[in-house]
Amino acid sequence: MSRALQPDEELVELDAEAVRTWCARAFDALGREREEIDAINVYPVADGDTGTNLYLTAEAAHRAVEAVFAASGPDTAETVRAMAHGALLGARGNSGTILSQLLRGMATVLADGCDGDHLARALAEAARAARQAVAHPVEGTILTVASAAAGACAAGGPLVRVARDAYEGAATALTATSGQLDALERAGVVDAGGRGLVAVLGALLETVTGRAPDRAAPAPLPPAAPREKCAGEDGPAYEVIYLLEADDAAVDLLRSRLDALGESLVVVGGDGLWNVHVHVDDAGAAVEAGVEAGRPHRIRITHFASDATPAPGRGTARGAGSGTDGAHTHRYGTDDGYAHACGTGDDAARAARGERVPRAVVAVVPGEGLAGLCAEAGATTVRTRPGEPPAEDELVEAVRRAHAREVVLLPNDTDLRETAAAAAERVRAEGVRVALIPTRAAVQGIAALAVHEPDRRFDEDVVAMTAAAGATRYAELAVAEHRSFTSAGVCQADDVLGLIEGDVAVIGKDLTETARTVLDRMLSAGGELVTLVVADDTPPGLAADLEQHVRRGYLAVDTTTYHAGAEAPPLLIGVE
Repeated sequence: MSRALQPDEELVELDAEAVRTWCARAFDALGREREEIDAINVYPVADGDTGTNLYLTAEAAHRAVEAVFAASGPDTAETVRAMAHGALLGARGNSGTILSQLLRGMATVLADGCDGDHLARALAEAARAARQAVAHPVEGTILTVASAAAGACAAGGPLVRVARDAYEGAATALTATSGQLDALERAGVVDAGGRGLVAVLGALLETVTGRAPDRAAPAPLPPAAPREKCAGEDGPAYEVIYLLEADDAAVDLLRSRLDALGESLVVVGGDGLWNVHVHVDDAGAAVEAGVEAGRPHRIRITHFASDATPAPGRGTARGAGSGTDGAHTHRYGTDDGYAHACGTGDDAARAARGERVPRAVVAVVPGEGLAGLCAEAGATTVRTRPGEPPAEDELVEAVRRAHAREVVLLPNDTDLRETAAAAAERVRAEGVRVALIPTRAAVQGIAALAVHEPDRRFDEDVVAMTAAAGATRYAELAVAEHRSFTSAGVCQADDVLGLIEGDVAVIGKDLTETARTVLDRMLSAGGELVTLVVADDTPPGLAADLEQHVRRGYLAVDTTTYHAGAEAPPLLIGVE
């Protein structure tokens, strides 16, 4: 991914590759320490998810940086801005939201210079911006650690010295947090968000020196103490997070309104796009305030469960895509990637014993790449090839191969609906409960699979998957084989056809230009996530060009790209 430093070599400037390396190492570091950070999370809410939230925020930043490198050879300014913007879009929880503002503050300075003096000023601006974003700053938190890092390197100097001073200042301040907040002192832990920031600064120091900083062995967990009361017991019952498109004046009014409604208010961002986080009892009022201020996106409402939070230091391991422990999260919008696998270790054990697993998903997909993607998510797949849709017997065999008591069938093709319905009826006669979700394109199947939760009731799972598929508009690019009349006019052989929802909407000569036009038409009706699926024979750089097109023209829209492999259409597009 980036050039490794030679022995005794140290950086004098943070160039684009160095920022890329820092971002990747911060992501890796938070992944390694996620569970330990979750376990010491007692403030502001003892819900055991700070490590996970920081990890997911860093993952979003990492994806954004890799996307700009895939599209072009970015300079340092473009790279740090991508890192900050990705974190803003993907920020999770209180600490993740603050981390995104810290990165944004650094980006405003590092865009102008990347030596040691600029890094020192960047850390100072980061600490200032983060404090400004928090309605009521509290000492003994990530804010304290950020201020200490900035203060320790305020004198500037060579890049390595600044990075080392910042890391050591942060680490020292982190140790002191246990005595600055009653909740931390009672639990015998340091601040979880602050520890995450130390990990991020440690990744920066490793990037500029080529050597990882000495990390003290994790302190033994303290004896289980009486659990801190969680939000919902004597504090607000809901966490509300959303992206917001609004101007500065509207956001100033929003801050005042939300501050009166609840606590733990953090509003980060700028230049028309913001990430809003607040704990409230009236979640509807918090969302309505966002609607009055501008246009909210990706609204997430979490109800804190008062009886399911583990004691401090006794957090349980969770998947990175899971929500708050002991909480019910409702997502009004989209999450990137697969939140849940379709199977479990217990399912594998049952299959090994010849028993039926409780539930499975069967998906029809074009190309071995998508087949592999869906299989990794636990689905049983059926390959379709150009001009060779699977027959009814193939679908029946796939459902049988899934060996489950309940099966969700995703045909992912309008022309396969009758075939899939007939296959479902045959298998139902064998005692298998089958739900056919009428997905009309592979991108709808991906959206449905992303929200699949095998542990919830079958009917609820099917409803959620159907809703996700129905909320995904789809398009496809194809090349005309001969002259023909279409709904968009007459096309000639070798023209590029942009089909939206199955109808030809755009006729063009160039694949990239036609794809941009199709994307613009689809996004004119709104959207939060664009999914691109490319084939082996798709022109190199097409996906990267489209991702850059979306980033430039649609601030609150994220993109993700999958590779379908061979024997797939040149481009599939989904807009959720």
